Amino acid sequence: MMHRLHYWLRSFGAVVLLLLATHANAVAPGTCFGRMANPITDICWSCMLPITIGAANLTPTPKQDDRPNPGSPICICPTSMFPWVKIGLEIGFWEPARMVEVVRTPNCFPGLGGVSIGMTSTAPEAGQDSRTVIGGGANASFYQAHVYVNPLLYILGLLSGLDCLEDGAFDVAYVTELDPMWNSDETTLLLNPEAVLFASLPAAMTCVADCVASMVGMPIDLMMWCAGCNGIMYPANGHVQEHIGGIEASALIVTRMLFKMHREFLARQYWGEEAVCGPKVAPLMTKSAYKKSLVYPLNQTTIAGQCCSPLGRSSVLWGAGMEFPVRGEDYVYQIFRKRNCCASYVQK
Repeated sequence: MMHRLHYWLRSFGAVVLLLLATHANAVAPGTCFGRMANPITDICWSCMLPITIGAANLTPTPKQDDRPNPGSPICICPTSMFPWVKIGLEIGFWEPARMVEVVRTPNCFPGLGGVSIGMTSTAPEAGQDSRTVIGGGANASFYQAHVYVNPLLYILGLLSGLDCLEDGAFDVAYVTELDPMWNSDETTLLLNPEAVLFASLPAAMTCVADCVASMVGMPIDLMMWCAGCNGIMYPANGHVQEHIGGIEASALIVTRMLFKMHREFLARQYWGEEAVCGPKVAPLMTKSAYKKSLVYPLNQTTIAGQCCSPLGRSSVLWGAGMEFPVRGEDYVYQIFRKRNCCASYVQK
């Protein structure tokens, strides 16, 4: 436990040094707000449930959304050491492994406590302040997004006896300010050419089915062009065509960001029978393999019942009162991904 804590503090110190080194290029003071997430009070720990062995649910209450698990409780995986196989239990749970934040101001990091890093001067401004009217219709908005590696179970030393956790330290993994595709629908087509087929009104209308599914359970994975009740997946960048509210827009950006990470081979598959022995390359995101929980500006742990939700679920069910002017218009989400793993005890 102590060596993990030391590793985390050392990595966090590196981030602090980076912030200090770039402070001279920071954006204007008073425009970036945030708070470091408290792992005790801000994290929806019940989102890890259900915990399964094979298809058997060990935690039937409280009821949490889940996707299908492999049926056999026993798993056998090849290894590079004698006896060349590992025999273990096939366990399933939802691993808190990433954070995604959605921000109005470029280079603002609310997940790091509200610091501003002057990485670039060319990133466009974002958010509700820059909304425009498209053809006399709906409001549009634009946001930047950042992805953090945040393997909480490993950092806190929880379940340390099992070999089913992502190891490593808290780190900044992706910033859209440095991504030329994030503000351009045209260059985004290079990564998502199928958008020509699905970024249309008829395709958007079919997303009603995905919206209904996400309201009562998990979204429909086959409808990859849909982001449930939040909108459509394309363009897979920071432009929100119909801005209803900051919470709804940020939920859409989170879904698009996860979709983008998979398409760029920066995210892998940890769920399903094929991933029991190890993660697999997955250029197509499985929407039902992710759940999210808001941790800033307010956290969902105060909501009775489920304090996290699948991708695509309308914020009407969980987002009321979660945003407020000025300090409450940037958003940080803890991401839980489904993990099916062949677990065995490892002596640390």
